[in-house]
Formats: sequence, C-alpha cells, structure tokens
Amino acid sequence: MDFAKLDFDRKNRTGFPEVIFCQGKPDDFLVDIYKKMYDTQGQVLGTRASEHQYELVKTVIPNVCYDKISRILKATSEDVIPQELIGEIAVVTAGTADIPVAEEAAQTAEYFGTKVNRVYDVGVSGIHRLLDNVDTLNGANCVVAVAGMEGALASVVGGLVKVPVIAVPTSVGYGANMGGISALLTMINSCANGISVVNIDNGYGAGYIATQINRLATFHGEN
Repeated sequence: MDFAKLDFDRKNRTGFPEVIFCQGKPDDFLVDIYKKMYDTQGQVLGTRASEHQYELVKTVIPNVCYDKISRILKATSEDVIPQELIGEIAVVTAGTADIPVAEEAAQTAEYFGTKVNRVYDVGVSGIHRLLDNVDTLNGANCVVAVAGMEGALASVVGGLVKVPVIAVPTSVGYGANMGGISALLTMINSCANGISVVNIDNGYGAGYIATQINRLATFHGEN
C-alpha cells in the first residue's frame, strides 16, 4: 500500500501480530488498512479508535466490535478459532477515572490470549480496599497498576506483592498532575522493587508486556 507498509510477518518474528493505532489516521487510509489486515489475517486489533472510525470500518467489516471505554476496535472472522486464555494477570486501578486506560491494557492482554483479573478503584486514599485484594494480586503472574494523580498505587503494590508490577501513569488529575507527568515521575522514582514503567496512558504497551511475562511464567510452569 502506498501509504502503509503492513507487517504480516510480525507474529512469526515476535509472537504478536501487528496492531493498528487508529488515532490520527485519515478515514480512507484507516478503512483500507483495516480491511487489508482483516482479509489477510482473519482478525485485527485497533487502539485509540473513535466512534466515527468505528462507523467507517463497520461499513466494510460488519462484525467489527467497538468498546467506548477502552476505545478498542477489533474484528475476528468466523474462520478463526477462538484463542484459549492462559495464565493470569491482574489489572488494578487507583480510581474509576483510570479505567479507560486499564481497559485498554486488559483487553489488549485478552486479545493476545491472557486471562485477566480486574481489580478497580483500590487507590491509596482508601488503602484497605487494596489490602483486601493482595492474595488476588499475588495469584497473578504480574500486576498492571494504573494510576493518575500522584501515581502512588504502583509503589504500594510493588511493596506488597511477589510478582512483577507494570506501572501505567494516567493523565487523570488536577493541574499539578501536568497531564500525567507527576504520576510518571512518581512511578519512575519508586523505591519499591520489581516495578517497570510505561508511558503516560499507554495501556496497550502495558497489556503487551504483561502478556509476554504471563507467557513466560505459564510455559515455564509447564516445563
């Protein structure tokens, strides 16, 4: 395609197929890319999609599904055998306002074959809510901690669990949050061990890495 170089060999190289970042793509380009990938692979995952883009893609792929919260746009052909979900990760949020980013992470992981346990609205302002779920978090192969404001959730989780923690700063917060920079700096500077940090609002990146960790943990446990 003149406007896009689609990478159909990516799954063979990395274990994950190419995903479409929908935001900012011109309408005609997005529709053509989505249709080409669907026809070739039988399934497609798109992130940061708008309702307008959903309606456009739906004209060429009627069975495409759109989630308004995560802004994920996905389609799977009837010829594709449903993937069995393996292992388990936990996705936790500090507040309800962080759920859109958390859902991007959770649904990305599920699309790639990971079982996801959601634990939402357990931030440090009511830390008893988090403490009630520590056993659940430790039962997962890794934890994705999603938080805005000052981003303290990841540090607290990192000090409570024995599994890796992927911290996701969100742009949720008042002015001094600086669009997520305060949460990002808190997470990068955490004194808790076992924490890695992705970019602001990058739920997709967290879900991808969590799936890699989950696959390693699951397959290692079978050997």
